This record gives sequence, C-alpha cells and structure tokens, in this order.
Amino acid sequence: MKQTIFSLGLATALLAACQSTAPSQGNNEAVRDQTTDVDLYTDLPFEMDEIVVPEFPDYSVNLADFGAVGDGQTLNTDAFAKAIADVSANGGGRVVIPRGIWLTGPIVLQSHINLHTERGAVVMFSPDFDLYPLIETSFEGLSTVRCQSPLSGRGLENIALTGDGVFDGSGDAWRPVKKSKLTASHWKQLTSSGGVVNEKGDIWYPSEKALRGSQGANMNVPDANDMSEYEAIKDYLRPVMVSLVSCKNVLLDGPTFQNSPAWCLHPLMCENLTVRNLTVRNPWYSQNGDGLDVESCKNVAVYNSSFDVGDDAICIKSGKDEDGRKRGIPTENLIVKNCTVYHGHGGFVVGSEMSGGVKNVHVTDCTFLGTDVGLRFKSTRGRGGVVENIHIANIDMVDIPAEPILFNLFYGGTARTEEDASGPAQEAAAVPPVTEETPQFKDIYIKDVVCRGAGQAVLLKGLPEMNIKNVNLENIRITEAGKGILCSEADGVTMKNVVIEPKHGPVLHLENSRNVQVAGLEYPDGQEAIVQVDGTQTKNISLQNAGGPEGLTLGTQVEKAEVKMQ
Repeated sequence: MKQTIFSLGLATALLAACQSTAPSQGNNEAVRDQTTDVDLYTDLPFEMDEIVVPEFPDYSVNLADFGAVGDGQTLNTDAFAKAIADVSANGGGRVVIPRGIWLTGPIVLQSHINLHTERGAVVMFSPDFDLYPLIETSFEGLSTVRCQSPLSGRGLENIALTGDGVFDGSGDAWRPVKKSKLTASHWKQLTSSGGVVNEKGDIWYPSEKALRGSQGANMNVPDANDMSEYEAIKDYLRPVMVSLVSCKNVLLDGPTFQNSPAWCLHPLMCENLTVRNLTVRNPWYSQNGDGLDVESCKNVAVYNSSFDVGDDAICIKSGKDEDGRKRGIPTENLIVKNCTVYHGHGGFVVGSEMSGGVKNVHVTDCTFLGTDVGLRFKSTRGRGGVVENIHIANIDMVDIPAEPILFNLFYGGTARTEEDASGPAQEAAAVPPVTEETPQFKDIYIKDVVCRGAGQAVLLKGLPEMNIKNVNLENIRITEAGKGILCSEADGVTMKNVVIEPKHGPVLHLENSRNVQVAGLEYPDGQEAIVQVDGTQTKNISLQNAGGPEGLTLGTQVEKAEVKMQ
C-alpha cells in the first residue's frame, strides 16, 4: 500500500547531495582538525587492539548497468540485488551508485561489498509499507518482530557504505508525530495529508494499523502471541534504517543518512566497526529518531561526524533487562572523537538498555550545541549490567536545556527535558535488595568540560541500594546554569577545579552521598547558598576551598562532624 507522505525528505536529500564536500571529508565541511586513524589510539586509557578497516578487491560495477533508473519513480530493488550478487560472485568489490534519485525497497548486503554513493546520488527508500515484511529482530534491546530494515546485513564480513551520497529512509511515512512538537500550520498540513489522529487528538499516525499498535501496554516493543497479531499492527513496527547484525570489519565512511523510520544506524553485536565522516540527521520532532545506536559491539571508532536528530545522537547500548543479560555481550572498547551534535535528547549517551554492560569508553573533542542533555548516562531498576571505565575529556557545550552531565538511575523512558527534575515517585518506595537486576555505574572520569547555558549543571543520581561509584570531575566550567550540582546516592565522588554559576539554589547539593572530596569549587561573588548537605547516609565529606563554614548548610539529619572543612 502506498503511504501518503508529509515530508521535505526528498528536497533535503537533494540539497544534501548537492552540498557534498570533497570525498576525503564526506559531508562534514564544518568538522575541523580532522582526526586520523593514528590519532584514535593516542593517550588511550585502556588496552585496545587497532580496529581492522575492511579492504576490497579492485572489482566495480555501476548500478545503472543492471537496469536501474535514477528518476525517483522507478523501483530499483531488483537492480540493487543483482548488482550486489554480481560483485559477490566475483569475490567482492564496489557497487557504485551514480548521481540520480534511486527509489528502492529493502537492500540486503553481502560480505565483501562496498556500497559506494557518488556525489549527487540519493538512495530513496520507498514509503510503501508492503515492501518491508515482518522479520524477527531486536529493537530497544529486546527480541521482537519488526518490519525489515531498508538497508541490512547479518553475519557478514568486510562490508562498507561509503561515498558522498545520501540514504533517505522516507521516515515521515512511518513515524507518529506529536501535536505539541509542531506549529499549528504544520499540524494542520500534516493531518490533512492523510493518516489518523488518536482519540485525544494529540498524536498523528500514518494509518489505522499504526494507531492500533500504539495502544498496547508496551510502548515501542508491543506484546503479541503470533505473526497474525503482529500483522494487525504492522505499520506501527517501524524498522531501524540501517541494521547490521553480527558483522565483522564494518566501515561507514562519508554518506549522509537521514529521515529514518526509527533509529537511523544500528550496529548490533558487530566487531571492528569504523564510523567516520558521516552526516546523520532526522527531524527534531521524530519519535525514536536516534542517530547512531551501538549495541553489544566490540572495537568501535566513531569520529569526524555530525548529528542532528530527534532523539539520542550517539547512543551506547547492550540489551534490555532479561534479554540483555541473557545475551551477555557488552559494548566494549569504544572511541568517540571529534564529533558535533546539533540537536538530540543527548549528545553522547549510555543506556538505558545496558543490561549486558558497557566498558572501556573514550570520548574526546566533541561539541554539543543545544542538545537536551550533553553527556547522558541512564538506567533503572530491572536492567542489571555494569557500566565502567568511562573516560571523557575536552567537551564543549552551548545551551543545554537540562544537564550537561547527567547520571540518572531512575530513568523513566522520557526525554530529560520532559522529566520531573526531582525524579519519579518510585524513589520513595522501599529499597530493594541488590540482585542481577541492579544496574551499576562506576569508575567514571570526566575532565576539561566547558558549557555555557544549562538547566542544572550536573546531576548524579544513583540508587540507594547501588550508589554511583568513583566519579571523578576535573576542570569543569558550567556557566549561566539554572541550578548547580546535585549529587545523590553516590559513593566516592571527587571534584577538582570545578566552576559553577547557578542562578538558583546551592552551588553543590550533596544528598545521601559519602566519601566526597571537593578541592577548588568556584562560584560567582555574592553567591548565598554554596554547599548544602542532606541525608542520613551522608558521611565523610571533605570540602577544600569551597566557601568556608559560612557557606555550608546542614540538613537536620546530618551531623556536623561528618563534614570536614579545609
């Protein structure tokens, strides 16, 4: 069934294709001081093998030679399949996509294939839902059934998506849209283009099937007993645009990826993954419009790329709850360098699906401009998993509505700007015992961060039964912030040379935290509330150059002897 599209996707794809820069830099003309492969391993704080970048035989075919027509109207699914099959039969090489608008259904890669887009090439995935059959897959960390991805590969070796073209997922045809995220004229135009609106009149869906799927108990991964039940809500089961599962030696280098039905790029259980020189973008209002979701992968480098998306930008995952723990594959040995994020719920994100664990992460030299949160770490009870050995440095941020630095183990499934800053009601419930379902965050090192404009400067919010442990903040400067630092349910926090300029409340608020050392806390002249200490579990607090006793406020349940002023 051909779906009505309310979209500027084709126009923006053409613009992106026409504005491509030199092949060596993909579409990222704004990225300066380009990182090289050698630079990635400089001062790496953990041992990691160098990533194997795939190489390909000197065999090449042109998509047009297989009957493809780049007129934006002819469906070229068979031509893509034939070209890929030909290169595979000849031992591997390049499938070249020349300038043109190449309408197609799903593309399935094979090993030893480099799908290369020349400048001016637009691969436009058809909005016809009937072209995307239901398949067993994984989404949001759970084993489930979704529509087949527009571009996919499973169990492959030596694959690449390269060049200066554009991959457009026609996501406008798939995604629901919230009325609150559009102007009145935009909403009117959308609802008059087709589709249906829910009973409350606040969310548009592309079809009755899509609306029906939204009415289940589980938001994005609906429960169903058999394929007939999934078929009844098929239009709701939006695919990720690029799905690469259990692949080895993967290269994404140069193209623009945009307008995805759900997540844009989703490598799952891959090894030796290189992501560089990409432009990744979705409308800011796109539901589940993540940029890059690296899940249960080993040896990964993401660099010299830009993101402008509707949800989390660069997101690290490893499965959700029991499914993730059963898989038991962490994301490990990850480098993120020299990336820019213009919009997103989070610039760099870990979670909330991290039940298989995340370890050995190095994030440096990134810029976040207007993301809801900057560095975002999120989980909740029931996940399990351990996030550890995280090293972040040289991060610049501007106009972050929520927190530049956030650790929240009470994550409720919403954007941080939509959450109540005091946290969900479950915090007041009885403290459960520590089990395999208890998430852990520990050994976090963040330094050399500058942010101008923020909601709350820093939020460290652990669980009573499992504190966030060993968090180190050094050379942090956050100015024009609404609030200061809140450190709750944390153990072993070190702050050194931290400059915070909050408009309201204390500069530093410690709550049920212990073994906290602060050396060199700076704040504006005349700041009335400097350090506030609360909670019966708060103990062993050392404050050096943090305002003196006159700037310290103690809660009624805190003993003065527990705080050491230096």
